[in-house]
Amino acid sequence: MALLEVKNFGKQFTIHHLGKTMQAVENIHFSLDKGEFIGIVGKSGSGKSTILKSIYRTYLPDTGNIVYDSNRFGKIDLAKVTEREMLYLRKHEIGYVSQFLNVMPRTTSRQLIEKALLEMEEPVTIAKTEAEKALKHFELDRKLWDTYPNTFSGGEKLRLNIAIATVKKPRLLLLDEPTASLDQQSKVKVREIIEKLKADGTTLVGIFHDIEFMDGLCDKVYDMKSSPVPLQEEGVLCEG
Repeated sequence: MALLEVKNFGKQFTIHHLGKTMQAVENIHFSLDKGEFIGIVGKSGSGKSTILKSIYRTYLPDTGNIVYDSNRFGKIDLAKVTEREMLYLRKHEIGYVSQFLNVMPRTTSRQLIEKALLEMEEPVTIAKTEAEKALKHFELDRKLWDTYPNTFSGGEKLRLNIAIATVKKPRLLLLDEPTASLDQQSKVKVREIIEKLKADGTTLVGIFHDIEFMDGLCDKVYDMKSSPVPLQEEGVLCEG
C-alpha cells in the first residue's frame, strides 16, 4: 500500500506586477511505499523544490492530488486538508529539511531540538537526552549548544536543521538539498541518519546534487522529464 501518491500534480505561479502566470510543474505522477526513497532529478528551475513544498503544503497545488496515508487521519489529500490537520502532520508525521534555517529568535540549538521532541509529546528527560545525542552526532561544537543559531555558519545551520527534522523520526521526510553546504565528514553523518531512518520505515523524497552521496540510498529516481523507475533497471544515481 502506497504511503504517498502524487497524481497529476501541477502548480502555477502568478507574477502580479507583470500580469503573467507561469507553469512551474505539471503532470507529475509518482508513488512511494513505506520505507522507500525517491530522488527527484532535473535541471535548476525545473520545479523540484516546488514538488517538495507542495507536499509540505507551503504551496497549494493548482491541479491533481497528493494522497498521504496518515497514521492519525488515514488516507488524506494534502492539497485539501485543513490548516489544523496540516499543522498536526508537520509536528508529528512529516519532516522537511531545506538548505536554510528558519528558527524562533532567542532560542538556542539545544532548545530547538528539545522543542521538536516535546511537540511529539516525549517526556522532558528523553527530549533532553535525545537532543544531546543529536548535537553530538552532527558534531556541533559544545559551545554552540546553548547559543542562538543566527550566529552560526551556513554549514552549522544546515546540520542543526537536519538534526531538528530527523530527531523526530518522521513517517515522511522531505529533503531539499540538505547537504549543499556541508563538508564530506558532515555528509557522512547525514547519510548515517538517513540510512537509519529508512531502515526504521521512514519514507523519503529528496533532491540532491551530490551523486556520490546518493549512491545506494535511492530506490527510485524521478526525472522531471520522465517517469520514476527503479534504479536497478536504469543504473542511474540520483543526480540533480
